[in-house]
Amino acid sequence: MAHSYDDQNIFAKILRGDIPNDTVLETEHTLAFRDIQPQAPLHVLVIPKGPYVCFDHFAQEASDAEIVDYVRAVGEVCRMEGLEEDGWRLISNAGAHGVQEVPHLHVHVLAGRRLGRMLQPA
Repeated sequence: MAHSYDDQNIFAKILRGDIPNDTVLETEHTLAFRDIQPQAPLHVLVIPKGPYVCFDHFAQEASDAEIVDYVRAVGEVCRMEGLEEDGWRLISNAGAHGVQEVPHLHVHVLAGRRLGRMLQPA
């Protein structure tokens, strides 16, 4: 599947500085910030700075440096927020069936309470 990136999506605007965010961590290739509508006591979004639509697009086209930086940034967010002891969940949605709302790769780091089942019947 070909991926067409929309540079007017909300995360692209955040990366350009058009929209403010509550930054948790910024690295050369990654930005992590608090979700404005948290679904758990801790809800951080982690996005690559490059124009990637979803995880498979990123995995196939990002440079090694971008991939390493992104994965390590997720780990650093977990360390910074003290999530190792009680656990946490990482979610990435892709496409219509995955209910992806913003067409820019992002993972949700969720923690701070027992989160329950991952999926409910549709």
